[in-house]
Amino acid sequence: MDAAEVFWALHRDLPREGVGSDATTRTLLELTAPLPASPRALDVGCGPGRASLVLAADGARVTAVDLHEPFLRRARAAARDAGLAARVAVERASMTALPHPDGGFDLLWCEGAAYLMGVDRALREWSRLLRPGGALVLTDAVWTTAAPSGEARRFWAEYPAMRDEAALVAAARSAGWEVLATHLLPDADWTDEYHGPLAAAIDAWPDPDPGTAAVLAEARREVDVRQAHRDEFGYLALVLRAG
Repeated sequence: MDAAEVFWALHRDLPREGVGSDATTRTLLELTAPLPASPRALDVGCGPGRASLVLAADGARVTAVDLHEPFLRRARAAARDAGLAARVAVERASMTALPHPDGGFDLLWCEGAAYLMGVDRALREWSRLLRPGGALVLTDAVWTTAAPSGEARRFWAEYPAMRDEAALVAAARSAGWEVLATHLLPDADWTDEYHGPLAAAIDAWPDPDPGTAAVLAEARREVDVRQAHRDEFGYLALVLRAG
């Protein structure tokens, strides 16, 4: 198996593909109020669909989009198993070219994926999809100290756009958004449904060859750096209102 195959096999059965929890999704949804009674929601980079299910269970009509077909299959199955298939439409689409009309949604949702196209670009381009007064919720990695350690900086070197809360909020305002709230995700959102299951999947890998072992070691590093430097970085949610 090559590195990409090992990565996807490792992530195949994780409960979610990034930092978060159903409880945090509900908290953030409450912060978007007021919304229509049955809001039209677009979950961008939906992964296996955990946020989509929470939004749909709360009454939203959700369009969930991602590019990775295995995630889309899992999201469809999860919606069906939860009895929410009528409220969750799962589509394959790129976040950089969303095939939806202007003003088509009351709520845009993106947990941990906007960095893939660039958060600033997402803030500029996604506003067209919302009706006036619609809400955008996104989460992004941020520094939580003014002086991150060398190890933490090396780990995040592939994300040079990473900044602190003040700079992320300023970017949102500069793009024309009203900032309703910010919310730093709790440590349990890292451990319970992401890093905990990820570490278990690493430990369960049977007899890895040297190439696979190197990929597993890099995945383990993600868990270890967070545990060692949890006071230096986190995931911040922005709850924004369109003009």
